[in-house]
Formats: sequence, C-alpha cells, structure tokens
Amino acid sequence: MTAPYSQLFDTSVIDSSWLPVLAPVLEEHLPAIEQQLQQLPEDGFLPAAENVFAAFRVPLPEVRVLIVGQDPYPTPGHAVGRSFATAPGVKPPRSLHNIYKELSEDVGVAPREDGDLRAWESQGVMLLNRVLTVAPGEAGSHRKLGWQAITEAAIRALNRQPMVAILWGNDAKACAKFLPDVPTISSAHPSPLSARRGFFGSRPFSRANELLRDQGAPDVDWHL
Repeated sequence: MTAPYSQLFDTSVIDSSWLPVLAPVLEEHLPAIEQQLQQLPEDGFLPAAENVFAAFRVPLPEVRVLIVGQDPYPTPGHAVGRSFATAPGVKPPRSLHNIYKELSEDVGVAPREDGDLRAWESQGVMLLNRVLTVAPGEAGSHRKLGWQAITEAAIRALNRQPMVAILWGNDAKACAKFLPDVPTISSAHPSPLSARRGFFGSRPFSRANELLRDQGAPDVDWHL
C-alpha cells in the first residue's frame, strides 16, 4: 500500500484487512496532513515515518481489545506508532510505568524493563493513538492536523463483538460513541498528573478478560 495513499509514510505496514476501511479516508485526508508535515523542519514529527501506521499491523478481524491513547510520546526515541509503547530497550515513560504498576496489581504480571508491548498484539490487542503524530517536545501539537478522521474510521470498524475497548483519559473516552455495541472500560489517564484520580485500582486488564468471557471469547494473556 504505497502511493496515492502516502508520499511520506510507510503505509505498507498496514495489514490488508484494514484497506476497505482506511483507503477512502486516507485518500481524502492524508494528502492535507502530509502537506502540513512537509513544511516542518527535518525530524519535525514523531514517530519516525515508517512507524506512524504501526498499530495497523494487527489484522482487523483479530482485534479483541482496543486501547486508545491520545497522541505519541513527544520525547525523541520513545514513540513507535503504538499507544503507550516504546521500542525494545527504551525505559518505560512515566505513563507506561503506571500502566505496569496497575498490570502487576490487577493480574500479577511483572513489568518489563522496557516499553515493548508487541506481545499484546499477538493476543489481539490494538494500541491506537487518536492522533498519529506529534512535534518533538510538544504533546498535543498535532491535534488539528486531521488525524482524527482516520482513526475514527478505524475505531468505528471495530464496533463488533467479541470486542472490548479500554479508554484512558478524556480523548479516549470520547471514542465510546463510535463503539455503541462494544463494552468499554473507562478511567482517568495513566499519566502522573491523573493516575491517582481513578486509574489506579481500575483493574482494566482483569475486567477486559471478564467482558471477553461474557462474549464467549478467550482471555487475553497480558504477560509481556
């Protein structure tokens, strides 16, 4: 999947099962997004161009749990195109550190020393940011570029069962309206600014498995 969808990003990483959903919105919205990004200085956005669509490596029919993030980590070297994840060997940022703490207390899974969450993808967990790029050092800086039209189309395509959506923070919670038929687990964002206002103790991992079982689906193995 290359041009005409993108002149800037590697869209070949998108699993072919997403094409019926994404092709129309990419054709409509991606050229304008790229035009704005191409006006920035070199290395003016994160993650790297080849990773922007990494979340879509998970085939659409295999997605059982959707975890929605806001936008990529703004620290260079952190963002990898999957919400809350980092590359292997990169120390977990503070939000992910809090996720690991809740993971351990909820289902007894020991945290990784890095932020590599790809093992969850093999379990059907999709890690999708609402906005797919960010300026280095400027969280939320690309919210007006138009990414939301693309990610909304993707989220709407997941309005089916068996599915569970985990929505942390206000940006993610706003996506519940795109998933009227999907059980959702909502709480405060795991960032250090809000984690103690409802994220800690929310048990999202065990609750997701309970909701999957209610739909006749197997548990997610949350081990990393």
